[in-house]
Amino acid sequence: MTLALRRVDLNAAAGASILDFIDREKIHLLPNTAGCYTPEDAVVTAKLARELLGTSVLKLEVIGDPATLFPDPEGTLEAARVLVREGFTVLPYCSDNPVLCQKLADVGCAAVMPLAAPIGSGLGIRNPTNLRIIVEQATVPVIVDAGIGTASDAVIAMELGVDGVLMNTAIAGADDPVKMAHAMKLAVESGRAAFEAGRIPMKLYATASSPITGIMTR
Repeated sequence: MTLALRRVDLNAAAGASILDFIDREKIHLLPNTAGCYTPEDAVVTAKLARELLGTSVLKLEVIGDPATLFPDPEGTLEAARVLVREGFTVLPYCSDNPVLCQKLADVGCAAVMPLAAPIGSGLGIRNPTNLRIIVEQATVPVIVDAGIGTASDAVIAMELGVDGVLMNTAIAGADDPVKMAHAMKLAVESGRAAFEAGRIPMKLYATASSPITGIMTR
């Protein structure tokens, strides 16, 4: 479960913090640097998260634009270099740029997490071609982060060969979050199975599925 690091009231009553509802014996916390706009802020936030939560696994976010929440490619790469040297297991949120994803892997990131569409937009997979290239070139796991809106989006992502999808708004904002979470689980399983099975090639013209030998003629 990913969560952003924020200031909290240590004297608040039970139930005021999200940590009050998470069984940390079963669920691994993945702190992120959401809201950071510079590499320096992301590095400081990461170190605070490691100290407070006792984990070096980190979702790295360095935002470049407040309107779209698109990540800053240069800032993300710069922060990733520092954090890898500091011993973090870095999972960077990044644009769906194959070159950037390769550079992030080269500096030691444990995975790359390209967006499918802007955070919280629910637009689904906007650029399947780039995601496919990223998967084909990847030397680390590829996780689609941001843009998933419904179960069919998750299926498409998994059919492209990504290793997983990260989502929040698509479930939390649904009319029935529990049912949507179940749908997403099935979608991920279905999409992965379809990728492993291997789809048939796309063709312009029909190919008969029944044999043409032995046809009854007059």
